[in-house]
Amino acid sequence: MKLLVLNGPNLNLLGQREPEVYGRTTLADIEQAVRDLAGKHGATVDFRQSNLEGELVTWIQQAKGTADVILLNAGAYTHTSVALRDAISAVGIPTIEIHLSNIHAREEFRHKSLIAAVCKGQICGFGATSYLLGVHASLSLTPKK
Repeated sequence: MKLLVLNGPNLNLLGQREPEVYGRTTLADIEQAVRDLAGKHGATVDFRQSNLEGELVTWIQQAKGTADVILLNAGAYTHTSVALRDAISAVGIPTIEIHLSNIHAREEFRHKSLIAAVCKGQICGFGATSYLLGVHASLSLTPKK
């Protein structure tokens, strides 16, 4: 299985940014944990981060034919990006929405996800473990290759 993990705006600041909300774990720590878990199951991981919406859209489009599942933490774009929603819908790759915090227990504007309707599922509120749950969910979606 080939897993594409995409991280949106400000996730490069994990470990420094609002640790009471996002914890002290860095994105590099999460990447390593995802690679370790995926590797134990014979899966490969392409792990990326961008603060640019268009770059995320391009990576989703390029995933067609190269990734079996996309794990997407779109950050704030979750609540604003029709472009990400359309890209996910266009490629037809099972996509799992990931969030570190429980977006439904936060500010009202974070309760609405524009991408949830085109994702296979949503995992939120478990901190860095949300990503590992996403790996497990990905494994359940695809046969081993």
